[in-house]
Amino acid sequence: MAQSRLYCLYDNIGMIDMSEKARKQRKRLEQAPNHKRRKIMSATLSGKLREKYGIRSFPVVKGDEVEVMRGGFKGHEDKVAEVDRRRYRLFIEGVTTQKADEAKEPLGIHPSNVRIVKLNLSDPWRKKKIQSLSKEG
Repeated sequence: MAQSRLYCLYDNIGMIDMSEKARKQRKRLEQAPNHKRRKIMSATLSGKLREKYGIRSFPVVKGDEVEVMRGGFKGHEDKVAEVDRRRYRLFIEGVTTQKADEAKEPLGIHPSNVRIVKLNLSDPWRKKKIQSLSKEG
């Protein structure tokens, strides 16, 4: 197999079997177990957080403050209300769409389109994990 740049979301989470075929990549993404979906649902950290912790990205959880970087809500900054691992979507407070009957419905955004501005460190495991990954800790 020729050495080419593979687009594979599993690359950084230990998948050895990488394929160039889009069909197989979609299948693996669709059939990924929950513990791998968590890692796939990572977003980049803001410049200040990147300097503070020395890491580039971290999995998004409910309560993190994020900034939308792409799409119609570009620039919107608010808390994550829900993380849907099944559909790979984040639901952010204030990011809604209006339905035909004028009801507002939350709009899901892919984690690759957001940047974490403030981490929710209320979970002791998460706090310990980010400190262990940090260049200071």
